[in-house]
Amino acid sequence: MEQILGYLGLGLVLALSGIGSAYGTTIAGNAAEGALKRKPEGSGNYMVLSALPATQGIYGFVAFFMLRATVAEAGAMVFGIGATVGLVCMLSAIRQGQVCANGIVGISQGHDVFTNTLIYAALPEFYAILGLVGALML
Repeated sequence: MEQILGYLGLGLVLALSGIGSAYGTTIAGNAAEGALKRKPEGSGNYMVLSALPATQGIYGFVAFFMLRATVAEAGAMVFGIGATVGLVCMLSAIRQGQVCANGIVGISQGHDVFTNTLIYAALPEFYAILGLVGALML
C-alpha cells in the first residue's frame, strides 16, 4: 500500500505540473496569437512570455525524478509531496499564464511593459520554486 501511494504521488507531481504548464502556456499563447495581428514586431517578447509557464512542468519533472528513489521506503511521504508540489506548480503556472497574457496585450497596445511583466510573472513562479525546494529537502 505504501508503494502504491508513492507511485500515485509521483504521477500527481508530474501530471498536475504538466497540466498547469499546458494551461498557462495556452493562455499566454492565445494572447500572443491575438497580439500578433495588432503588433507583429513584438513576436519575440510574446514568445518569451508565452513560454514562461512551461517552467512549472520542468519543476514537476525534477521533483518526479528526485522523489522516485524514495517510493519504496516512504510512499506516503512521496504521495503528500507529489500532491502538494503538483498542485502548487499547476496553480502557479495557470496564474503566471494569465499575468503573461495581460503583459502580451499591453505590449500589443504599444505599452513598454515587457520587463515589468517578467517581474510580475516571477512572483507566482517563486512559489513553484519554493515547492520544489521543499520537496527536495525532505
